[in-house]
Amino acid sequence: MQNKISLDQRLRMCAGFVRQNARLADIGTDHAYLPLWLCLNGTCPSAVAADINPEPLSRGRAAIKSFNAEHLISARLSNGLENIAENEADDFVIAGMGGELIATILDSCTYAKNSEKHFILQPMTKSEVLIKYLFDNGFEILKQDCCTAAGKCYTVLLVCYSGKKHEYTQTELYCAKLQPSVKSTHRLFTEKQITKLEKQAKGDARYAEIAKKLREML
Repeated sequence: MQNKISLDQRLRMCAGFVRQNARLADIGTDHAYLPLWLCLNGTCPSAVAADINPEPLSRGRAAIKSFNAEHLISARLSNGLENIAENEADDFVIAGMGGELIATILDSCTYAKNSEKHFILQPMTKSEVLIKYLFDNGFEILKQDCCTAAGKCYTVLLVCYSGKKHEYTQTELYCAKLQPSVKSTHRLFTEKQITKLEKQAKGDARYAEIAKKLREML
């Protein structure tokens, strides 16, 4: 049955970061394809499919019903993690939104600082803002990877709270754990960051120096 659900590379990479037997919360679920895929293939025993907007949540509910998965997945209206209890999930996917919003969602959640919880984060924009928040607030980036989907390059971060603030350079905010000299998708994402920085450098020369250091990593 799970074979009827097709995940693009972006969601497939998010799915790959979820632990076996972890209860899932998918924030910004839309069609609920990710929790359906993970529950129906046996990775997750249960899931909460959450969205802030009623319309995408109704699509998610319809998909869950069509796969007779109501006993596995609860569809819920929630602003970020507000309506999801700490004991309902182990792994949390927050994907398909800006880095600033993801940082706000984490910051608004008291149990985000439970070190047993894993957060799989996929910022569509401003990943550097999210990474700065993580470093400043005691979150550890356990893993980072990149993929391409629909002609665009995305990064996915696996993080948990450690309580240790991370000392970092400005360059590290744009690459974190990426290895652009080793992996082609990491290189592609870093090149995208360089292009953005070079545009910003027209108004602020500091960005030019960061772009230069990133280019040296290639």
